[in-house]
Amino acid sequence: MRTSLVEAGMAGTRLALSGRVLSRDCRPSSGARLDFWQADSSGTYDNAGYRLRGNQRSGPDGRYVLETIVPGEYPGRTEHIHVKVQAPGSRALTTQLYFPGVSANQQDSIFDARLLLKVQPSATGLTATFDFILDG
Repeated sequence: MRTSLVEAGMAGTRLALSGRVLSRDCRPSSGARLDFWQADSSGTYDNAGYRLRGNQRSGPDGRYVLETIVPGEYPGRTEHIHVKVQAPGSRALTTQLYFPGVSANQQDSIFDARLLLKVQPSATGLTATFDFILDG
């Protein structure tokens, strides 16, 4: 359980990702589990030490906040962050979040524009938002 995937000396553009987990009728989902994993800034996954992976629970208002870095591209894929979201008592949604304006988006066979983050520059890197809407 952690809200920051950033470790000392980690290369890459800092990204502050936040949003809410909501039901289809826009009620906040308190205690939803969010599991994030991603490649590092060079497009490499750490499948031994599991850097850049962590999970957390949404707050009473359905909000979550994650500190990470912008992942790099790797062959055949555009920049993306994997997410598994599960509200209490419901099925898990496994998806990916994408970055706007990345040329490789159009070459990625599973890219979905509905999953684009809203990204803005900040003093320390980038900020991004995304709200998850879940059944149940």
